[in-house]
Amino acid sequence: MTPPRSYLFVPGQRPDRFEKARLSGADAIILDLEDAVGPELKDAARVNVVNWFAQGGQGIVRINGQDSPWFREDIAALGAFDHAAIMVPKADPVSLTDVCEALPGRALIALIESAQGLATLRTSVTVPGVARLAFGNLDFGADTRIPGGGAVLDAARFEIVLASRLGNLLQPVDGVTTDLKDADVITSDVERARAYGFGAKLCIHPAQVTPVNTGFLPSTAEIDWAHRILKALEEAAGSVVQVDGKMVDRPLIDRAQQILQATGTSVF
Repeated sequence: MTPPRSYLFVPGQRPDRFEKARLSGADAIILDLEDAVGPELKDAARVNVVNWFAQGGQGIVRINGQDSPWFREDIAALGAFDHAAIMVPKADPVSLTDVCEALPGRALIALIESAQGLATLRTSVTVPGVARLAFGNLDFGADTRIPGGGAVLDAARFEIVLASRLGNLLQPVDGVTTDLKDADVITSDVERARAYGFGAKLCIHPAQVTPVNTGFLPSTAEIDWAHRILKALEEAAGSVVQVDGKMVDRPLIDRAQQILQATGTSVF
């Protein structure tokens, strides 16, 4: 099964949007109990999310942080729904372990949003249940006093990709693009994230979903190159192979296989 490429946030206090989000084309939806919900609406939002899962709904829940007064209530409310994955905000080894122990067996997405979270990544990826890292670029920029959430944070992105690989996790999820509807902006952000090794992106508007889904797929040129690499290798029967004037060695073969696997194409 192909891992999600697009994760669409939907505010927990807007149950009228839950089904719309599910039908948006996003690979996964994130029912948000944290940043999108004001303090006076936390309890109502939690009830909405519980009702969604009780009625057979699917999704991920971004709970409130471990240091918030709503953390324990969020955990308790989700205890009955084994199919609800959990996004842990401001994730670090302590908060991830806390959630893991309270909800054993759950798939956890660790949202890296702070200097502490980035500095302790190598430990976080070893916490049982952590399936994927995501970059909370805006909160990270605020915590580290770095203005902007784009290319200026690419050093942090590299660390997240490296830790994901060391932890044998799925390719990580890039943070949000604040421009809601400009397809060129979101496409450019996806291209950069993919070049760094990310495999998905957080979305904050349904209009971002299609360019995100499309952008994380291999291009036609990449697919053609991969087919030519593997075809030449097969025909060579063990001999040295050149394609496009370049020697075909193990890294190129691995890359070709990864490209075709991403399209659902079988490879030898």
